[in-house]
Amino acid sequence: MAINFDTALGIEPKALAFREKRSEILAANLANADTPNFKARDLDFKSVLKQTVASGAAMERTSAGHISPQQQVLGANLMYRNPNQVSLDGNTVETHVEQARYAENAVQYQASLHFIGDKFSGLMTAIRGQ
Repeated sequence: MAINFDTALGIEPKALAFREKRSEILAANLANADTPNFKARDLDFKSVLKQTVASGAAMERTSAGHISPQQQVLGANLMYRNPNQVSLDGNTVETHVEQARYAENAVQYQASLHFIGDKFSGLMTAIRGQ
């Protein structure tokens, strides 16, 4: 009997890829904290979860005249962040907010790695027959 890794590992590989891409976006926000008119961006994990759990109809353009859906990265909506305090130069990056979100994302990335490791350990135990 063949092992299907898509069903064995569940959503974790997609979550890991999402966390990795989110780290890149948050790091770009931090790198541009002093760039005038730079707009902070972030990914919406809820949109990925909804897409993965409930297989609903995906938005697509059927005509060139249609408005395209929001830009997506790995199935997640790439959105602009609204600042708590507006800066005079138009930059929406708030360093303390970005650092907190980056740290939160790093913890979630480590958790996803741990979950995948546990699933592989379970598969190895099943293969060995222990």
